[in-house]
Amino acid sequence: MSNELLYLISFAAALLISLIATPLCRFFAIKFNVMDSPITAVKTHKVSTPYLGGIAIALGFIASLFLIRFITHFPDGTLRSLRGIIYGSIIIMLLGFIDDVKYKGLGFKSKLLIQFLAAAIVVFGFDIRINFLAMYPFSCIVSILWIVGITNAFNIIDIMDGLSSGIAVIAAFAFLFISLPTEMIYVNFCAVALAGGILGFMPYNFSKSKKIFMGDTGSLFIGFVLASIAMGTSYTKMNNIGLFAPLLILAVPIYETGLVSMFRMQKGKSPFLGSKDHYALRLEKMGFSRKRILIMTYIACTILAFCAFLFTKLTLSYAMMLLLVVLACLWAITVKLASVKIE
Repeated sequence: MSNELLYLISFAAALLISLIATPLCRFFAIKFNVMDSPITAVKTHKVSTPYLGGIAIALGFIASLFLIRFITHFPDGTLRSLRGIIYGSIIIMLLGFIDDVKYKGLGFKSKLLIQFLAAAIVVFGFDIRINFLAMYPFSCIVSILWIVGITNAFNIIDIMDGLSSGIAVIAAFAFLFISLPTEMIYVNFCAVALAGGILGFMPYNFSKSKKIFMGDTGSLFIGFVLASIAMGTSYTKMNNIGLFAPLLILAVPIYETGLVSMFRMQKGKSPFLGSKDHYALRLEKMGFSRKRILIMTYIACTILAFCAFLFTKLTLSYAMMLLLVVLACLWAITVKLASVKIE
């Protein structure tokens, strides 16, 4: 059986399992009152909505990989890497679940501690890390910071239906297509399984009558998986600037994290406390509808993913010019967003 067919099976299995599991998660969330109630000023929805959609995403992802394990023979290195990502992501999923279920959530210090632990398991236990850094201790430290940072970035940007999840689907497919020529099999399987799991959840997230949020369970989980697989392939066959490819693929959540932190600190607030300084809410304040904001974001993510692909194919001089264009665009957007007044 070809790898391409196996990728398709993995994607379809994750999609189907998530489609079935999401309404079940919604049922239990309502039954046990695991609801996101708009009781604080930073909430952007108006009615209590069940959490736990992230459980369905995780179930689709993990079950799909287990299914593929039994119908094919993975090389030892691939199987080891898959185990590492599954173990780490389960810890993150449980962290998010506890935070969703607990009335006031966990403190940011406790959450960060557990995230660092899960990241350390992936890096030290299974050697999934940034390999282009020559010094092993430095490589491990940067890899752990990368995983924790991206994990939280997807949590921070999860403030609108379809925003964090849609960005994650585009990112997963971007990592798949960039990784395909190198046949980094564990990256490819994780990418298609994650995309399938998220796409199975999204119709319910957009539904008016059967709405469910993925909660911290989902946003932390998908961020952790994407951060891990981003370190699993090579981007430097043409030039070393190709190493920036993952930053472009994940540019929107990274940009959002930096933007929100900057605005909060300018107001003398902790970057770890909630606020309405998100770029999506600033666009909404400018008069854009939520549907249009999603479309604009998806288009931006797709363009950035294509730029990441070009980074791996262009010569150094052309890649540098492309990078400067991207940075100039981000600067112009930041200036415009900063002009919007948010209470």
